Amino acid sequence: MFYSTRKRLDQQIRHFKQTFIQRHDLPFDDLLKNQEITHFIEQSGFLRDRVFTPLVTLKAFISQVLSEDQSCKLTVSRLLTERLKRGLKPNTVNTGPYCKARRRLPLAPIIGMAKGIGKRLHQSSAHAWKWKGHNVMLADGTTVLMPDTVHNQNEFPQQRNQKPGLGFPIARIVGLISLGTGAMTDYALGPYQGKGTGETSLFSQLLDSLTGGDLLLADRYYATYAIVALMQYMSADVLFKNHANRHADFRLGKKLGAKDHLIKWKKPLRKPVWMSKEAYADLPEVLLIRELRVDGVVYMTSLTDARKYRKKEIAELYRKRWQIELDIRSIKTHMRMEMLRCKTPENVRKEIAVHFLAYNLIRAALARSAKLCGKVPRQLSFKTAVQLINSASLDFFCCSPKRRKEVSISLLKSMAETLVGRQKRENQPRAIKRRPKPYSLLMEPRTLACRRLNA
Repeated sequence: MFYSTRKRLDQQIRHFKQTFIQRHDLPFDDLLKNQEITHFIEQSGFLRDRVFTPLVTLKAFISQVLSEDQSCKLTVSRLLTERLKRGLKPNTVNTGPYCKARRRLPLAPIIGMAKGIGKRLHQSSAHAWKWKGHNVMLADGTTVLMPDTVHNQNEFPQQRNQKPGLGFPIARIVGLISLGTGAMTDYALGPYQGKGTGETSLFSQLLDSLTGGDLLLADRYYATYAIVALMQYMSADVLFKNHANRHADFRLGKKLGAKDHLIKWKKPLRKPVWMSKEAYADLPEVLLIRELRVDGVVYMTSLTDARKYRKKEIAELYRKRWQIELDIRSIKTHMRMEMLRCKTPENVRKEIAVHFLAYNLIRAALARSAKLCGKVPRQLSFKTAVQLINSASLDFFCCSPKRRKEVSISLLKSMAETLVGRQKRENQPRAIKRRPKPYSLLMEPRTLACRRLNA
C-alpha cells in the first residue's frame, strides 16, 4: 500500500512539474525542487482524499488564478474535463469539496516554493541577461483590495477617509523582481496604513534576499541613508532618482565630469521607524555616493567608477525600472489580483502566495523559451505564455511521454514568437478614452440601501 501511494505521489509531482514545462531535458530543470513539493504534501496532511489531493488542489488553484474567469465553478469543471480525458472517475461540479481542500493547504510551503523558484531563476541568469555583470533587482510597492468582511477589516483595515461599509479592506505589498528574468524573488505583505506599514518598512524585510553583486533599482522613495548604507554593507549597489528633499549642488565634492560628482552624505540624526537605535548607531557616519544629472533628471548611485559606468548608460538603465510597473500590471490586471476573492486573512495570504507562485512558474517557462531560442526573457510576452499553458494543460497528459516532450518544446518555441517591448513611441497621457458606466456611488452600506429601496 505504501508503494502504491508513493508511486501515485511521484506521478502527481511529475505531472505538476510538466504542466509548467519543467523537465530534466530542458533548461532550468531544477527551479521547482522535488523536496519542496514533498514538504508541501507532508505539511498538507490530507493524502487520503481521492480527488482533491494536495497537489491536485494546488494545481487547480494555480489554474484558477491564471484563468480569465477565476471562478471556483470553472476550476472544478476544468478538473472534471481533465479527469474524464484521463479515464478517471469524474469529480463533482459542486465547489464545496474544492474550497474545503483549498482552505487546508498550508501557507508556508507555498510561499517557500514561490520565493524559491524566483531566487533560483534570478541566480541562474545568463550573462547576457545581466547589466555589466550585475544582477539587477527592481523594488516597488502596490496595493490590493479584498472582500469587505469583518475578519479582513480587522487584519487589513480600509482607508480612514472611507465610511464603514463603503470601502474595501486594503493591503500593501512590496516586491523584489529580477530585471533579467522578471521573476519575483521575495515580497512582504502588510496593512495599508499604520506604523511600520510604509513601503520602506516593508522593504526592510526583504534586504536579506539581496546579495553581493546585485544592483537595486527603485524610485526616489527608497533613496534613504539607511537603505543605501545597508546595501553597501552587503556589497550590493543602488541606483535611485535623487530624493525631492535633497538638492544636488555639483559645485561641491569631487568632480567626475559635467554634472557628475562624488559627495559625502552625512548620517541624519533621525532614524527610520523600522530600524532599532542600536542598528542605526552601527551605520557609518558618512557615505560616499555619486550624483549625476542627465536630461534634467538627477540620479544617485553607489556606482562610483565614472569610466566603467557612463552617465548615459546609467540613465538608460534607470529607464528600465519601469519594467516592474509592467510586471505588477501583469499580476494585478492579467492575473486579476487587484481584487482578491478570499474572505479571511489566512486565505487572502494564501491567494496572494499562489498568484506569485503561478507568476514565477510562467516566468520560468519564459526563461526556458528564451534560453532555447536565443532570446532575452524580457523580449517575450507574459500574456502569450499564460494563454499557451492554459490552452495546452487540458490535453497535455493525454499524450504519450515521448509526445509530451515534443509538445513542451513546441510550446516553448511558440512563446518565443511573440516579442514585446520593441515599440518606441512618445509619452502618453495617463487618461482613458472610454467613459465609465453611468452608475452612482454607494453612499451608505448596501444592506441599508436595499432596505430603503424595498421599503
